[in-house]
Amino acid sequence: MEFSRFLTCVAVMAGVTYLVRMLPLAIFRNKVHSQFIQSFLYYIPYAVLGAMTFPAILYSTSALPSALAGLCVAVLLALFEKGLLVVALGACAAVFIAESLMRLLGLL
Repeated sequence: MEFSRFLTCVAVMAGVTYLVRMLPLAIFRNKVHSQFIQSFLYYIPYAVLGAMTFPAILYSTSALPSALAGLCVAVLLALFEKGLLVVALGACAAVFIAESLMRLLGLL
């Protein structure tokens, strides 16, 4: 019983994945000339990535203030055009320092 449910879930996920990839090819057979649609299709991956990542940033630490500290450091480093590794390490360091201070002060 459990294995058939697993196969059903895999089939549904495969269908949804295929549908999302196939629809643009089926709908837009010719070159898209509309500037609005071109920009809309260009920014979809960034919007989806942001929508999936942002909640994870806020709830991945043990306290919201440390998550906000990491977010602020990451945004500042990104604004100064630092590389991805520097931004990620800076955000992790900010979260570590913020949570260490919160433990030291008895807030965690």
